[in-house]
Amino acid sequence: MSASETERYVGTELDLFVDARRWKAYFASLIRPHLGRDVVEVGSGRGGTTPFLSHGHAGRWLCLEPDRALALVTQQMIERGELPALCESRVSTLSGLGESERFDSVLYIDVLEHIADDAGEARRAATRLRAGGKLIILAPAYQWLYSPFDLAIGHHRRYTRRSLSAAVPDELELVELKYLDAVGLLASMGNRFVSRSHSPTPKQIKIWDRAMVPLSKRLDPVLGHSLGKSLLGVWQRRPSV
Repeated sequence: MSASETERYVGTELDLFVDARRWKAYFASLIRPHLGRDVVEVGSGRGGTTPFLSHGHAGRWLCLEPDRALALVTQQMIERGELPALCESRVSTLSGLGESERFDSVLYIDVLEHIADDAGEARRAATRLRAGGKLIILAPAYQWLYSPFDLAIGHHRRYTRRSLSAAVPDELELVELKYLDAVGLLASMGNRFVSRSHSPTPKQIKIWDRAMVPLSKRLDPVLGHSLGKSLLGVWQRRPSV
């Protein structure tokens, strides 16, 4: 996709999860220690997670979004001061960046599962990393949880540690790979196999974010991050010698 091409995002989960503040704060707290100075957030949507991730950041923060309408929302947030002035919104994907643009971190927050050729995308991300830079991916876990809701919002797949690692090029070294939200996994299983719901309701999202996420935040380390409804992976380009 060239820089001039745009896409319209068909998913509905941006509205559904807009107020999941505890969840966003949880995963952002685990991601921020890995961020370098210059960050590109791929598929940033309407900037719903950007405030949590960019809070206190001192470098460059580039939001890439191929949906022009969503990118405009992010731009308006920057103009209103709801995002730091260091943030920039651009209608593009990695393929549309200038040849010389490199970053200390490339972020995919619930984005890679929307991309048909995830391995190809991860290879492109690797070429955009400076020496010592990190590829950071948050994605939904377990293909056996794949539901009509996943299909409706454009998910090609869900991931395990093995399948996500397989999508990342060998030139990047694994830093950490762990599941998040063990309690939320139980809720997802209930929705998928008991109630057979096609989509979580706003009320369910509120209960999950307010009650289950705080429990998961305490329980996940106890379980060694061995299970959860989401998967967080961090890989690093080898520093220059």
